[in-house]
Amino acid sequence: MNLDIGVHMKGGVITERDSDFCTVRIRLPAGRISVDQLRGIANIAKKYGSGVVHCTTRQTIEIPHVLPASLPRIEKNLAKNGTPIGSERDEIVNIIACPGTERCKFANIDTISLAGKIDALLFGKEMPVKMRIAISGCPNSCTSPMLNEIGIMGRIRPVRKQGQCTGCGTCVQYCKERAIQIKNGVSILDPKKCVQCGVCIYSCPFDIIDAEHRHYLVLVGGRRGRHPHIGRELIAVETEEQVISVVRKIVNWVYRRAWSGRLLSDQMDDLQFETFKKEILQDIPKKK
Repeated sequence: MNLDIGVHMKGGVITERDSDFCTVRIRLPAGRISVDQLRGIANIAKKYGSGVVHCTTRQTIEIPHVLPASLPRIEKNLAKNGTPIGSERDEIVNIIACPGTERCKFANIDTISLAGKIDALLFGKEMPVKMRIAISGCPNSCTSPMLNEIGIMGRIRPVRKQGQCTGCGTCVQYCKERAIQIKNGVSILDPKKCVQCGVCIYSCPFDIIDAEHRHYLVLVGGRRGRHPHIGRELIAVETEEQVISVVRKIVNWVYRRAWSGRLLSDQMDDLQFETFKKEILQDIPKKK
């Protein structure tokens, strides 16, 4: 009986509209799953569900139309499959990430590795509010990091080698922000318009644009939903270890100070975000 209560209380068990059934959400950091695990989920869904699965917006899979009496067996089978029950309540839910440098030609950081490390460290931690973490390899922001409680974005600052630009204009054509112009046969960057995506670096046919300050921009307090809100920039750090440290500090800050029943984005001023930001900046100085 205690096992049944424990499974029912897991955040990844969601009561459906028809309360005789529930949906089981699976833990899949960055949406990564092996073909063998995928077959295992298919078998479990066929045996205990309705034979279908649902791919969620948070890069995980749900098994719908499950009878509550089957939950202990599903939990055991999912754990054996390496795809345990996930999280959905006031806790740290499935960490999402774009393909990153593993596959995407626009990415500036290894998003998959970072997502796995954050998942191993923090997934499922009970919080006063739901905490969604999204990682994007570049400012294209395919995972919408600015619309999550914690967002991480890979950026890179372009620097042109003096005296070597041919003025071919390739970087101008590729820059979506119109931050580059050709003047007197040389490309000129407007730093106010540049979003540090790095596309001009990769597009230069003569390799005369260097990458400087490849970094992780961390944002806090974003949200999706009926009233979307852009998260606030906290800090830019240059190593995976630093960004993990910052994420841990954010989680501890929210855990100690946030109130339940309100979205984090609605509490940022009450939680004295600017003071917290100063503390982070002093603890992990930004490199210029």
